[in-house]
Amino acid sequence: MKLLLDFFPIILFFAAFKIAGIYVATGIAIVATILQIAYLRFKNGKVEPMQWVSLGVIVLFGGATLIAHNDTFIKWKPTVLYWLMGSALLLGQLVFKKNLLKSLMGAQMQMPDEAWRLANWSWVGFFAAMGCLNLWVAYNFDTDTWVNFKLFGGMGLMFVFVIGQALFLSRYMKADDQAKAPE
Repeated sequence: MKLLLDFFPIILFFAAFKIAGIYVATGIAIVATILQIAYLRFKNGKVEPMQWVSLGVIVLFGGATLIAHNDTFIKWKPTVLYWLMGSALLLGQLVFKKNLLKSLMGAQMQMPDEAWRLANWSWVGFFAAMGCLNLWVAYNFDTDTWVNFKLFGGMGLMFVFVIGQALFLSRYMKADDQAKAPE
């Protein structure tokens, strides 16, 4: 259910684009994201910071798309989100000397600090590359191709990256019985 809720605005954007075009799809994405945040706030009592950032970016870039009647703004939205997420991980590591991935996921899995550093840097690189790739598709292909890439290409690449990273990092993860064994 959580996965469906996370992709709710993207799926609605895609369907609306196929039926009514980029401007209707953009308006629907804005409304869907607002409804998603409202639902999360009502159900959980809180909303994750990245979800607030995502709401701000869709309202800003989607609103600019609708006001200027120029789809370039909405095409920048994924890049801005990717680069904001990558920048947060980068600044956390370099400026604050804190691995944000470990802070978020350290309770779910045990790994040595070196593995957390590798994971952090790989996500920084992935987000940087995805932002560039999104712009390349946006500026070198038509809007229909960009929308298809946004849904299928972006999610597909994310899936492949997560599986690849999980396989790579699995050698660093401690087994449950190892973690519980007395020393």
